Amino acid sequence: MTLWNAVLLAAIGCLALKGAGYLVPASVLEAPRPARITDLLTVALLAALVAVQALASGQHIVVDARVPAVLVAAGLLWLRQSFLVVVIAAAVVAAVLRLVGWAA
Repeated sequence: MTLWNAVLLAAIGCLALKGAGYLVPASVLEAPRPARITDLLTVALLAALVAVQALASGQHIVVDARVPAVLVAAGLLWLRQSFLVVVIAAAVVAAVLRLVGWAA
């Protein structure tokens, strides 16, 4: 199977799954339990994406300047700082650590 066949098969599968979602009655989706699950699923997927982007380099787990930058960003978000402050602070932390030689 070539790469393009895999991509087309995945696209068809996603389209079919999305189409199946329209067949689910609204009363099922508006019930408290499914609504709570979909809210938590969004947060879990975002957390997984952040973890992969912060810790992965190819097929390996790498601890470099990105990890402290993400920790600083998480701390500032916990302190309810503005998003711009969080992004700038995390970028500065990563840049300074890479400047002193802690880079992948």
